[in-house]
Amino acid sequence: MNITFIKSKLDEIIKELEKEVMEVLMNEDLDKKQTNLRMKPLTSTKKILNNAIDSIKMVDKLGKEELEK
Repeated sequence: MNITFIKSKLDEIIKELEKEVMEVLMNEDLDKKQTNLRMKPLTSTKKILNNAIDSIKMVDKLGKEELEK
């Protein structure tokens, strides 16, 4: 499994999410409630992607350890 490739693709997605976050934050037409409602899915998605990266690394590490036994 190519962890580096997977991580780089997920990092690209995270960067796009961060751009969306900045657009929401910079939008002066939105009030606080609207801003918060638009931010929740973005922040949740980022957390999910970061957890996915950690999980993939852990599975890869455990797989390599099993192969060494």
